Amino acid sequence: MNVSIKQHWETIYQTKQPNEVSWTEEKPSVSLDLIHSFNPSKSAKIIDIGGGDSKLVDYLLAEGYTDISVLDISEAAIERAKKRLGKKSNQITWIVQDVLDFKPKEQYTIWHDRAAFHFQTEEKTINSYLNLVSKAVSGNVIVGTFSTDGPTKCSGLDVKQYDETGMKNRFESKAFKNILCKRENHLTPMGTSQNFVFCLFKKV
Repeated sequence: MNVSIKQHWETIYQTKQPNEVSWTEEKPSVSLDLIHSFNPSKSAKIIDIGGGDSKLVDYLLAEGYTDISVLDISEAAIERAKKRLGKKSNQITWIVQDVLDFKPKEQYTIWHDRAAFHFQTEEKTINSYLNLVSKAVSGNVIVGTFSTDGPTKCSGLDVKQYDETGMKNRFESKAFKNILCKRENHLTPMGTSQNFVFCLFKKV
């Protein structure tokens, strides 16, 4: 694990409130719509990569999904989500880990990643991530990254921007079939707009 990267995120979650960071969404509507598009069963294994203290898990629980995992490098982020959920947090599998160190013991029906993949900026780490997804997923993948019209940095770290073709090329090289890609503008709590490209893939 990259200790300095972990410390970077721990510091952010220890010092900033949700309304002070750009990625916060009161309701993650785009992610929910994309998950619903697969029409998964309530027992589908769903993992949220880099989920932090996102409210996606709250909505999935409320809709009756029973097998949800959240992975994040920051313990502070996970603790914040647990505190918000209270006793309901016991229904979630929490994984505090760098995604590149993750060695899943099961395969997931849905792999959801909003704004984690784009932090892999080198060919080596991009390939490590894609190889992990290929092993860990039996069903579908949803990945949202900053588009070529989006920011070049997030929280002081460089990101890799993608267009639709770039995303398709990455995932289709690992036995995934593209279902759709769409652009979405995310309005940050600070009132600025960030352009994302979301892509859906199916394991072939």
